[in-house]
Amino acid sequence: MKKETILLDARLHAVIDKHAFEAKLANGHRLVAFFRGKKHLADEKWCGALAQVEMSPFDMSKGWIVSTGEKVL
Repeated sequence: MKKETILLDARLHAVIDKHAFEAKLANGHRLVAFFRGKKHLADEKWCGALAQVEMSPFDMSKGWIVSTGEKVL
């Protein structure tokens, strides 16, 4: 069975807890974006950064951070 996912660009806005951010897509949709595993911790330095987020088409309220770009001021 194939896993269905959507890969979108999002901007990380605010830290929610040690592994999660509030993120916003280009169309204005807001979601919770999580780092996978324990290798990354959410920090204020990531706020404002662009990230690629993997989401399920069945639950668009959360997603996993796949990669992050440079911070844009």
